[in-house]
Amino acid sequence: MISAHDLTKTYTFHQQTAGLAGALKSLVKRKYETRLAVDQITFGIERGEVVGLLGPNGAGKTTTLKMLSGLLYITSGELQVLGFKPSDRKHDYLRRIALVMGQKTMLWWDVPAMESLLLHKDMYGLSTKEFERNVDELAELLDVKDLLNVQVRKTSLGERMKLELMAALVHGPEILFLDEPTIGLDVVAKARVREFLGEVNKVRGTTILVTSHDMDDIEALCSRVMIIDHGRLQYDGGLEELVRTARPRKLVRATYAEPIDGATLATLEGLTEIEGDSRVVKLEVERDQTGELLERLSRLGPLVDLDVADADIEEIMRDLFLREGKR
Repeated sequence: MISAHDLTKTYTFHQQTAGLAGALKSLVKRKYETRLAVDQITFGIERGEVVGLLGPNGAGKTTTLKMLSGLLYITSGELQVLGFKPSDRKHDYLRRIALVMGQKTMLWWDVPAMESLLLHKDMYGLSTKEFERNVDELAELLDVKDLLNVQVRKTSLGERMKLELMAALVHGPEILFLDEPTIGLDVVAKARVREFLGEVNKVRGTTILVTSHDMDDIEALCSRVMIIDHGRLQYDGGLEELVRTARPRKLVRATYAEPIDGATLATLEGLTEIEGDSRVVKLEVERDQTGELLERLSRLGPLVDLDVADADIEEIMRDLFLREGKR
């Protein structure tokens, strides 16, 4: 579906000091600077995959999505999506993709969402039967039937994002590019959007490439992630493999019915925190030593609860980005 080889994007711009003098000087003699936004990244995405594109602000994620959707020309390298060169912006190509940006809107602000959907119907040449079927299906999945005839500006942010997704998918695209689709949404709205996207991928087989700073989005939707930092592709693989590689330890939390003696706790390796009058113990241990630790914890006293988990994915991302930033 998507094939990129040594994909590169640079921006050239001139610098200008503040004030009238700086503005006049820039008219006569300009100082140009070239910035590398995406640096020779290579990847491929198969039909039906849901891939998370991660990275800190300014890493090149949105630039990559814009090149894939044809909004930006590539500087060098090779790029094909569905067999097309995206920057040609051919109708047959645009008919098969969709791009949703969390801070941009495709909907007319002062008219009901249905007006915008009817415009999409004409733009993409949908038959009335196909349009009505898609609208009914999407409206039911997103639970927005009552909002289709309401002015967009009178809807909440969460409701508006659902309508944006509906507008993006009404023509049945094969690939959906998402840039921060849950930004600014509350917990309930985020969960609903994630559930909807998972259903679209499952039922329609839509290929999805999503950027997000909300790691819950990535965990809920993606089995594969690509990490971009300073324009370079730093990781491309499974989410579980990333967790094992970046943080190859288990987090253990044991809750006891009675306080545990401090001298006993001091002998535990990997102890990170003690809570609740020495009733709750938190530890971090190598994966291959987890079984031995759990056996020992069970002998310290009457257990009320025992929880074993991988490190939080958001914490792993933060550690990775901080590590790269120090290089």
